[in-house]
Amino acid sequence: MEPKANIDFDMDECPVHYALTLLGGKWKLLIVWVLAQQDCIRFNELQRNLDGISAIMLSKNLQELEADGIVDRKKYDVIPPKVEYSLSDLGKQIKPALETLGMWGIEAYQHGNNKKQ
Repeated sequence: MEPKANIDFDMDECPVHYALTLLGGKWKLLIVWVLAQQDCIRFNELQRNLDGISAIMLSKNLQELEADGIVDRKKYDVIPPKVEYSLSDLGKQIKPALETLGMWGIEAYQHGNNKKQ
């Protein structure tokens, strides 16, 4: 067995902490999850897929995700206005982690329900 690498991170330098600053909050991971299921999606369709999110909150989170390079926004010069959202190349790199997290969520849910019976 190889010895563990000596990783001495200050919380500000911790990669998990940094990732959570980019994807933390109630909605960001769910937004990224929905975007990971499709090539691109329009605002109203995205909102319909996120039960309970307001248009203002969705807009704010999309702006932050775009500013952090996780989401791409494509605006078409047509009337009525058309805007589509998709994961950027950086955003697509989180898909395997989301799939793993989803599988863990299923197992945790099943484990929790087995304890209740």
